[in-house]
Amino acid sequence: MSDGHGEKTPWLPPRWFIRLAWSVHRGLYRAGGGRIGLWRPRTNGWGTLRLTTTGRRSGQQRSVILGYLEDGPNLFSLAMNGWGEAEPAWWLNLQAHPDASVEMVGGPRLVRGRAATDEERVRLWARWREVDTNLDGNAARRPSETAVVVLEPRPGGAPTVQ
Repeated sequence: MSDGHGEKTPWLPPRWFIRLAWSVHRGLYRAGGGRIGLWRPRTNGWGTLRLTTTGRRSGQQRSVILGYLEDGPNLFSLAMNGWGEAEPAWWLNLQAHPDASVEMVGGPRLVRGRAATDEERVRLWARWREVDTNLDGNAARRPSETAVVVLEPRPGGAPTVQ
């Protein structure tokens, strides 16, 4: 398969398989009481965290497990939705309500989400490319640019666990 520019588009499993894999991951997290399913980034790979946002329409808490990398005190992820066309709901929620929380191996953290821009976006995209050699080919599947989402620490310490 070609991306229209003569370059071969990397193979991806079918969308239903990607969605199933993330559902199983969430199930393992729940079944393990949060002790299974989260890990820190490795030298050659990303980590996983659980992001809780406020629903843009419902106002209810919504959680999702995401891949992430670290950038100093900040965390960052890609709003890729399994490389599907639509923006992921968690990113739409963060745009409407930037304050959120994350659960990580090291414990909970309050964060504020925003899109990386300009040189910061280029730098963080290049960092992600170091752990995903198919990043550019997969991103070409989307009709719009994939947002690099920065999760900055915010004052207030750790959120209360409900």
